[in-house]
Amino acid sequence: MLVLSWFFLACADKTAEQKADLPRPKGYNRIILPKATYQQVEKGHPFTFEVSQYAQVMPDTVSWAEPHWLYIYYPQWHAFIQLTYKPLNKDKKKLANLINDAYILAAKHQGKARGIQEYVMTTRSGRKAGIIELDGEVATSFQFYTTDSVQHYLRGAVYVKTATQNDSLAPVIQFLKKDAMHLIQTLQWKP
Repeated sequence: MLVLSWFFLACADKTAEQKADLPRPKGYNRIILPKATYQQVEKGHPFTFEVSQYAQVMPDTVSWAEPHWLYIYYPQWHAFIQLTYKPLNKDKKKLANLINDAYILAAKHQGKARGIQEYVMTTRSGRKAGIIELDGEVATSFQFYTTDSVQHYLRGAVYVKTATQNDSLAPVIQFLKKDAMHLIQTLQWKP
């Protein structure tokens, strides 16, 4: 009887070891999204807009950054909206080049993108904004630009810095797109 009990225990231990060695099914990240609440950003820039209270507004620190280039950083997801501002000084050629650059930067993702949708939206205040949405495993799935066509130009891009695939990050990407759209809708140029 003692030998039989020992045999069953030894078999049970082997079965547990074998189960531990089996590959586990894929899991999905549990992403809890906060309720969107916004606050005004000014800080001496030639523009103002509303930004999520869950984000930190930081200056762009790359060596070639110009004044008023910003990161809207979301630390809980290691994600950010990068904003680059350019003064136009009534230079129509400069404006045309900046808009062209926005489309060139988006086109660089064509190799990985499953699709690119481009459209122009009109904000509640009647301003126009160019929107570029990219589907697939791309570094930035949402880009935009807006301008008053005379003095101001602002370009933005949403980035999530993680190796997780975009389909798993879809809730975060949608949250960031919503925040970027809110930024566009609340953007005001300063004289």
